[in-house]
Amino acid sequence: MERPYHLEIRYEQNKIIMKIAILTSGILPVPAVQGGAVENLVDFYLDYNDRNKLHDITVYSVWHPDIEKHPALKSEVNHYIYLKTNTLWAKAKKYLYHLMYKKNEYYHYSVEFYLNWCIKQIKRKQFEAIIIENRPAFALKLSQVIHAPIATHMENDFLNSTTRSHHQIYNSTTGFINTSDYISRQVNSIASTKQKCFTVYNGIDVERFYHAIPYEREKLKFGEQDFIIVYSGRLIKEKGILELIRAIKTLDDIPNLKLLVIGANAYGTGQTKSPFICKLEEESEFIKDKVVYTGYVSYDQIPSYLKMADIAVLPSMWEEPFGLTVIEAMAAGLPLITTNSGGIPEICEEVATLVDREHIVNNLAIAIRDLYHHLEKRKAMAEASLERSKLFDKDTFAKNFFAALKKVINKRL
Repeated sequence: MERPYHLEIRYEQNKIIMKIAILTSGILPVPAVQGGAVENLVDFYLDYNDRNKLHDITVYSVWHPDIEKHPALKSEVNHYIYLKTNTLWAKAKKYLYHLMYKKNEYYHYSVEFYLNWCIKQIKRKQFEAIIIENRPAFALKLSQVIHAPIATHMENDFLNSTTRSHHQIYNSTTGFINTSDYISRQVNSIASTKQKCFTVYNGIDVERFYHAIPYEREKLKFGEQDFIIVYSGRLIKEKGILELIRAIKTLDDIPNLKLLVIGANAYGTGQTKSPFICKLEEESEFIKDKVVYTGYVSYDQIPSYLKMADIAVLPSMWEEPFGLTVIEAMAAGLPLITTNSGGIPEICEEVATLVDREHIVNNLAIAIRDLYHHLEKRKAMAEASLERSKLFDKDTFAKNFFAALKKVINKRL
């Protein structure tokens, strides 16, 4: 028989103190020493929790050697428990787990192995809330053995009416904290009640972008009179970089037009070129004097690269759930051209030029030409971008995240 759920909330100096467990994605570590959008967001709200002493939080994460001396591990209220996954013994155990339980696996067996480890750890303690980071199907197994409220923090469109086992996942979860109204609508397509979703927009360290010193143009062989368009993000077809290059090729009436492409096909250094990047280079061969590829750039350098540009173009070709690069461009004070897709209009429709993805190459060319010829419009958009970006500060995100978490937990009371 299922034991009754009892939530013990302690009040200390007008703060609600709860014992909370966080399950990360099971792929990248927290703290985010290897990057990752989800992992950086977890760092933001954990840092906020550390400074404000809101809750007693335990993070279950995969291990990485770079975390051992990370200052976050000194927190009195945030605790980190790690699973080593890269040793030979761990790899053997993961594969054995796969052979034994593959019929019950929802995700890749390495992720399922991590989930099974988390469940064993969590069952030894009494938590008052569980946060799942971007793995909604974790709730299927968790809800069978853990009786605390389960809040899933959704960064991507991983749960909608077409998702495998969507009804079971929805019913196993107390509430969803989603990165955009677009994601909330996708989750709400499962049930008509629409009472489980709360939207909390992502945040970044906006101060890092506000105060960045522009990278020196001459180091990338740009001239002071060049009109620089910047694209920042992964070099994959969904992000629209190919369509942007094709638009640039049609703008031969702008002789000083240059394109700065920041990013690689995946996170981190030491990568081989993907077939798609080879296609990009082939496409830009005839305008190679106008295009500069930086390759992978560490995140702490991104603000300086963005500050060097005149405008940002981020032409996402899929239903982008949110778009952190959009916020980064705004925080860098750049006029912005982007697409009317997914959650992007929620972020910047008041300050950006939004183009439709149908006839995207022509639409991009028209928008770029318009900004090139209208300096005053660019200045107004830059000011609006900076002002709008203040809504997406990392502390604002963290504060709203914990407020939404409280609402999820209250649903269970």
